[in-house]
Amino acid sequence: MKPLIFSLFAVILLAHDLAAQAPAPSDTSQNYRLAPNDLIYIKVFQEDDLNSTLRIAEDGTVIFPLIGGVRIGGITVQAATKNIRDLLDARFLVNPQITLTVLGYANRNVTVLGQVQKPGSYSLRDQGSIDLLSAVGLAGGFSRLANMSKITVKRTVNGREEVQVLDGKRMAGDTGTAPFLVVPGDTVTVAERIF
Repeated sequence: MKPLIFSLFAVILLAHDLAAQAPAPSDTSQNYRLAPNDLIYIKVFQEDDLNSTLRIAEDGTVIFPLIGGVRIGGITVQAATKNIRDLLDARFLVNPQITLTVLGYANRNVTVLGQVQKPGSYSLRDQGSIDLLSAVGLAGGFSRLANMSKITVKRTVNGREEVQVLDGKRMAGDTGTAPFLVVPGDTVTVAERIF
């Protein structure tokens, strides 16, 4: 009974933390980091011929009218807007007014498997990363059979798979260290407790 109560308490805390960490919508859209395969729309006020719907290439660039290739992958919407505005202002337009909108996000999923309530793939959407326990919270929290001390995270870095085994129980009680961040493409597996 104690493990069940502890699991329910952990899920409630995680849900509360997720809600508290969610940024306001306007903050999210401007601070979102653009990624390859995101679909964007760039509007230049009173310059309709420059308005463009573009997909960010694998190398993080887009080809924009007049200025050509611009690297915007990995930077925020706000920074990308400023870069494009500055390039147009320097050579072609006087004080251009630019808006950049993300129309579609690249695959930004994390997979959570094993002893969780709802195993599956979950979208991080506007977030570049999420802490490990919040990722478990997306999947409904730990199941009653979960070994919270053995959580495996698989990640591909530069074509090589890296595996880390982490102690979620210790993380839940340790507020002094930075949380382990899960990024899109990661697979989180919560082990089963052995009785």
